[in-house]
Amino acid sequence: MTSFAPAVRNHRRTALALVLCGGLTVALAACGTEEDPDKGTNGVAKLSAAEIDKKARAAADAASAVRLSGTLVSKGGTYRLDMKLNAEGGMGSVTSKKQSFALLRVEDELFLKAPAEFWTHEGSGGESETADAAAADKLGGKYVKVPEGDPSYRQLRGFTDKKVLLDGLLALHGTLNKGGRDTVAGQRTIQILGGKGEGGAFDVSLEKEPYPVRVARGGGGGTVSLADWGQAFPLAAPEEDDTVDYGGQLPKSSG
Repeated sequence: MTSFAPAVRNHRRTALALVLCGGLTVALAACGTEEDPDKGTNGVAKLSAAEIDKKARAAADAASAVRLSGTLVSKGGTYRLDMKLNAEGGMGSVTSKKQSFALLRVEDELFLKAPAEFWTHEGSGGESETADAAAADKLGGKYVKVPEGDPSYRQLRGFTDKKVLLDGLLALHGTLNKGGRDTVAGQRTIQILGGKGEGGAFDVSLEKEPYPVRVARGGGGGTVSLADWGQAFPLAAPEEDDTVDYGGQLPKSSG
């Protein structure tokens, strides 16, 4: 009588080997397909914090245009910005606690546009108050040319200057460190920190050019988004009939 037991044991060993091999193959395949966090990126996340900072600043400087929107907090108050900037100037709006106004700069010509109440202030009384009301009626809703000699010219121009604003926003204080990865406006990012974040932070895009896309200023100085890098926009002085040249110095305003 012939025994078939060894054949059964051989089949069992073969089946067990196939199961083990199959499991090992799956495990190896899983290891081999583990997602690379830098796959499809510009690769800057692999660099040191200082190198990322340098590349982000260089990309920002080289860009022909940018849009900034967000909040800046300074000793002078809190400002909400929405500005488009390029090498020739900028345009957009600035909103403070008291007032909101539009700014437009083309080269060295700076214009401010605000409602009539922007140009009025309380407590003058008498003839002075009447003069204020007359000036407000004349200036309200018009682009008022800001004289270069006016004390407010330099401050207001700063809101329209791409280099000035970016240099200030991207200035981190303390030792540079790499933060975590995130997604900002649909773009994968890597964060650069000043210290542990107390010296400010900004997110650098890992998509195409390493542009800064979000800035958090140190000490609660506000948060600003940066977008539309390199996207051109029309920039021209306002029409003459929509412009008022007040002369050597602007009148006082409520803001």
